[in-house]
Amino acid sequence: MTFSEGGQFEGGRVRRRSGGRAAAAGGGGLVGVIALAIYLFTGQDVSPLLGGGAGGGQAGQVSDVGGCTAEQANADPTCRFSATLQSLDAYWSATLPAAGATFTQPPGEAFEGGTQTACGAASSSTGPFYCPADQTIYLDLGFFQVLQSQFGAQGGPLAEMYVYAHEYGHHVQNLTGVFDRADRSGGGAESDSVRVELQADCYAGMWAGDAASRVDPDTGVTFLEPITEEELAQALDAAAAVGDDHIQQQSGGGVDPHTWTHGSSEQRQRWFTRGYEQGSLEACDTFAAATL
Repeated sequence: MTFSEGGQFEGGRVRRRSGGRAAAAGGGGLVGVIALAIYLFTGQDVSPLLGGGAGGGQAGQVSDVGGCTAEQANADPTCRFSATLQSLDAYWSATLPAAGATFTQPPGEAFEGGTQTACGAASSSTGPFYCPADQTIYLDLGFFQVLQSQFGAQGGPLAEMYVYAHEYGHHVQNLTGVFDRADRSGGGAESDSVRVELQADCYAGMWAGDAASRVDPDTGVTFLEPITEEELAQALDAAAAVGDDHIQQQSGGGVDPHTWTHGSSEQRQRWFTRGYEQGSLEACDTFAAATL
């Protein structure tokens, strides 16, 4: 998937942290790691109970990602992250008010090694995530290499954009109250935890189905070129690679639906496709679905 020729994206949308280190195994740093781990697996923010989750580790150097042309966004992963967030901003700023929700932009941070968040300390093993406490999308720049080398994903630009759009979907859920209403303390194939994740996949599909027709008001050109069948297959492949059943198989254990928190590969592909083809919040209401 490529950004349209003539596209231009402003800087300052994403900050980049380099030289940071995850917290050491001791003191406030370990507390931060525990707090983030609990949040990612259960959805519960326990950092206040643990005495604050953001301490420890080294912050590293922080700088804003500068402006990017479409050509740079097509070639450079950090520019692609920034440009994709701006495309997502345009889509959700128009879509959410119609649903009665107030839109705010989520900050983005691309990091290497480690970083500190309001949800706790993150390392390169954490993977991309959204922290509702600071409403920020965090991206470990090495994640996509891991996705290909350890989980067998094909890779490709739309595969990366799917991940950004999924995390942005969690921001939408935060704004619309889904996070507050859902019980994310448990797991299972039909659990609220899985419904939250599949809805975020569906929201990612909604954006992907719209981006090639939405015009950037700053440039007068569409954000993205039309999606090819090959590019769509790459996004679906990425969705399958992070399915609970696939991850369990890759780890050498048996598949146990009772422990799922994100959904199977088939479910994640199907709900992304549903959003892509139907393009509505109603179609993405996983909580109204009798079965997932």
